[in-house]
Amino acid sequence: IHDRKLDALEDLIEAANGKPVLISYWFKHDLERILERFPAEQLDSAESIQRWNSGKIPVAVIHPASAGHGLNLQTGGSTLVWFGLTWSLELYQQTNARLWRQGQKDTVVIHHIIAKDTIDEQVMVALKRKDRTQSALIDAVRANLEGI
Repeated sequence: IHDRKLDALEDLIEAANGKPVLISYWFKHDLERILERFPAEQLDSAESIQRWNSGKIPVAVIHPASAGHGLNLQTGGSTLVWFGLTWSLELYQQTNARLWRQGQKDTVVIHHIIAKDTIDEQVMVALKRKDRTQSALIDAVRANLEGI
């Protein structure tokens, strides 16, 4: 329909000023559009992850479902751009934690490209609400355990 999200992504890549950028996408059609416009590499193998962590990939793309538990991407960069969001708080948090983890030497910056008046806004609100609910539950359990 339009390329505004791609334009915003281009601005963020340029603003990174040569620092590596990791892009998270949700839909295959978004991946195709990103790869068509930018010289990005998919992080989908042990070799590509090693190249990312060695600083040899300036722009990488990853799907949240494959970026889950156990991947260490913190030595390759500190900028994550959510081009397409997931409804899953766990996948969202786990993808963010690929960069924001022990061994990260730089401040992690997480950008969200949200198109106005679209489902993007609703997904972001839902993620925030889920995070508040989860935090409240954890706090309640902790208070209960401390009281025992």
